[in-house]
Amino acid sequence: MQATARQQFLNDYAKIRMAEGRGSDDPAYYRALPYRDLTGKNSEQWLIRARSYRYFETKILGKRPLDILDLGAGNCWMSYRLALRQHRPVALDIFADGADGLAAARHYPTPFHRVEAEYDRLPFESGRFDLVIYNSSIHYSSDYGRTLAEARRVLRPQGRAVIMDSPIYREREHGELMRSERHAYFEQTYGFRSDHLESIEYFDYLMLQQLSRDLRIRWEVHRPWLGLAWHLRPWKARLRGTRPPSRFWILVARFQPRLQQ
Repeated sequence: MQATARQQFLNDYAKIRMAEGRGSDDPAYYRALPYRDLTGKNSEQWLIRARSYRYFETKILGKRPLDILDLGAGNCWMSYRLALRQHRPVALDIFADGADGLAAARHYPTPFHRVEAEYDRLPFESGRFDLVIYNSSIHYSSDYGRTLAEARRVLRPQGRAVIMDSPIYREREHGELMRSERHAYFEQTYGFRSDHLESIEYFDYLMLQQLSRDLRIRWEVHRPWLGLAWHLRPWKARLRGTRPPSRFWILVARFQPRLQQ
């Protein structure tokens, strides 16, 4: 990642997050996430995140304490929740902001490790973790193959990579429409398109098939119930004649052994 482009991305990201009302001076705000947004500024988004996380916690995570890498940790709410359950999380992000980045971890009473780094160049030895979680973050990748190959490297042989709260579309054209709409909105609202770093921003079915073949991934697809309003989104889109909305499934990647040459 070029240093200039990275810094411009971080500047833009910080501006957007501040405008959206992310963060708080009250430690209770962070400790309540994802179940309550005490500021009330992004409550609908946190409601979705809470339902997704609760499903992950009860259906996927398991009870045995694990070494977990929380990639794109943001303000570290997930690492905090995992630490409360006696897991051993490491929160990693390139955004170290005190309100909405890694430095927000000061608000949590339970300690855990934090690392400022890119998830395509993980500063860990191979086979270090049982679980890698992309916490609403992998869609910032510019190359899913490279990103997930690095996850495979740091995972133990039976380890899993979990993708949460990233948009998934059936067709690539619908994801590209979303990208165009998003960039146009940012330009109109903030004065820039937020595209200084190339990122894919979504998955589609063909991408998942290609990743499965190239990296020998067996995908498990989980469809958590995110509420009636979310469930009705596709029907509303059809009635309005707009593009199909994204799905927020939870994807669990299990890497099969490499074929011998």
